[in-house]
Amino acid sequence: MKLDVDVLRYLSKDDFRVLTAVEMGMRNHEIVPSDLIDRIASLKHGGTYKVLKNLLKHKLLHHDSSKYDGFRLTYLGYDFLAIKTMVNRGVFTAVGRQIGVGKESDIFEVACEDGTVMAMKLHRLGRTSFRAVKSKRDYLRHRSSYNWLYLSRLAALKEFAFMKALEEHGFPVPNAVDCNRHCVVMSLIQGYPLVQVKQLQNPETVFDTIIGLVVRLAEHGLIHCDFNEFNIMIDDDEKVTMIDFPQMVSVSHRNAQMYFDRDIECIFKFFGKRFNMSFEEQSDDIDGSEVDEDESGRPSFSSITKTAGFLDKELAASGFTRKDQDDIEKKEPTSSCNE
Repeated sequence: MKLDVDVLRYLSKDDFRVLTAVEMGMRNHEIVPSDLIDRIASLKHGGTYKVLKNLLKHKLLHHDSSKYDGFRLTYLGYDFLAIKTMVNRGVFTAVGRQIGVGKESDIFEVACEDGTVMAMKLHRLGRTSFRAVKSKRDYLRHRSSYNWLYLSRLAALKEFAFMKALEEHGFPVPNAVDCNRHCVVMSLIQGYPLVQVKQLQNPETVFDTIIGLVVRLAEHGLIHCDFNEFNIMIDDDEKVTMIDFPQMVSVSHRNAQMYFDRDIECIFKFFGKRFNMSFEEQSDDIDGSEVDEDESGRPSFSSITKTAGFLDKELAASGFTRKDQDDIEKKEPTSSCNE
């Protein structure tokens, strides 16, 4: 569903009051009964039902009368709640063009009052099947029920936390600005996804830098789990920036070595195919990290020691302990990641 921010101009305080009432009702109901929405919104003279009709017209709500008369938020309605909160906080004042789309997110330019342009990422888990998402994401590992808005909110919260922590530890990541619901606002990276780059002046240097980042993450206790040419940005000076972090896991995860080896293999395969690189004479000292290599020249997970920090513990990365992850999953959905 396309995000049409112009609709925001025509929404009243009552419209947002009812949207928020539906959101609150969805904490305990998949479909929120109409009378419960009316009680939570507390509009005078039956105004809730008129507002519901308007929100349906703009596709901010979905109506379901299969079991009883009720409503649920659509992603568009959730978008507007998050954007309205960000605008009220003064994080940005305008939403611009869409600059990225993926299986699980949409990315837009947003502008501050002083003209600074940033990126707004809206997580949209559920575009792929639940089975596919659950196989890649640990957010609901012990939950018997779920909804996509909650799962997307948790993904945004996790990405925001990882981005801030990685930046503080000197990793090349966007600056995490703010987070609300399923929305993360970050600095705009001036570059291109590596998948779009056809030529590099120094492919060996870029390759070493990227492999070095995978190793450094592991030394800090983390594995990206999706480190490939789609999640690496590179600018005109061939400076590398990592993006997309909700799937990160701890080196204590039972599948940690598999994820680490997969990240390494993706980079080797891409550079071998795209830039015709041969890895037989790669240096043992990758980006300053002294890590053993296997017979194929790939860094060995078993030789990595966590000497640089314990980010997995600090962030309760999925797989660190069951209790850490359960504590995250048991939290009730709230309107903001950092309020």
